[in-house]
Order: sequence, then C-alpha cells, then structure tokens
Amino acid sequence: MAIEHFKRIAGETDLPIILFQYPMGTGLGYPFETLLKVFEAVPTIRAMKDWCADPQLHEKHTRELQSLSKPVTLLTTHSAWLMGSLTMGAKGLLSGAGSVVADLQVALFEAVQANDLVKAKKINDRLYPMQQAFYAPPFLDMHNRMKEALVLLGRMKQAVVRPPLMKLSNAEIATIKKAIAQAQIQPEGAFAVAAE
Repeated sequence: MAIEHFKRIAGETDLPIILFQYPMGTGLGYPFETLLKVFEAVPTIRAMKDWCADPQLHEKHTRELQSLSKPVTLLTTHSAWLMGSLTMGAKGLLSGAGSVVADLQVALFEAVQANDLVKAKKINDRLYPMQQAFYAPPFLDMHNRMKEALVLLGRMKQAVVRPPLMKLSNAEIATIKKAIAQAQIQPEGAFAVAAE
C-alpha cells in the first residue's frame, strides 16, 4: 500500500517528494524495511520528515537513509529535542515551532553544522524554555501554545483554536510568556503593542 500510495503521487508530478515518518506506536509509521522499499520504488522521494519519536531509530534513519546510493535527506521534526537530533546528522528541519523560533532553529542548525558545540549549547539553552512550554502534556496543545506565543510576540492578532481543542488557560499563557522571557525573544510585528 505504501509503495502504491507514493507511486501514484509521483505519477502525477515531477516535483521532489518528502515522506513524513510518524512514530511507530501510532500505527502510521513505516517500518524501516518498508521505507527502503518505498525509496527504491519511488526515486522522486528525496527527503524524509522524521518524527519517529525514538532516538535510536532516528539515528538509524539519519545514518542509513542518507548513505543510500540515492540518499534520502533527513529533515528532523523532533523539535522537543532538536539539538540532539541535529547532532545525529539530520540535514535540515521542518518544525511547527519554526513559526515562533525560526531564527534560533537556524542558528542552532548552523552551529551544529560548523561543529561549534559551545555556540550550539548556548542557542539550545535559549530554545529549551520554549520547547518545555510547547511540548508539555497534553502534547496535542502544542500548536495552540505556539499560536499564543505568536500573539504574545505581536506576530498574530489572536490565537484561534479549532474545536474540539480548547482555548488555553490564563495560567498556561502565563507559562508561555515566562518561557518567551527566559528565551530572550523580543516582541515584534504589527500587533506588538496589543500583546503587551
């Protein structure tokens, strides 16, 4: 089924494809051997967004998929442990948190690529409070938290929540505001005055 799925997509476009790997425990992740078969059958898959949520498997993906005769670029979406993931060798990242902290994520990626561990650790220290705020339980509220951060930073006018999700509590919004201060992120944008 997976091979047929990607073959049909590839048959409709000549654009490069990014496969999204979910955690195996969800029942939506592809076993490693299946990934290899899919990549062999569909050479226009050029990258994989890896959210396997398993550091050992993520390292296997990073090492082995990027070493294939037709390498598949590993893009991490392990934003809750981004520095660890990048140091394993991911060649890029796709992250919802990038809507809030893209500059820090880019800086961390560049520091890791330059093998500047001291700089990477300093940047990761700034990312840490945001990661803890965004990816706290319940995990499904991560994007609601990012929206609230964007409001607090003056980048969005309001944080719209789609049902059945619920608006965050004032206490949780205060936690996000504290994380922003700890990360030393300054408000900006068209709505910055309203956010204060």
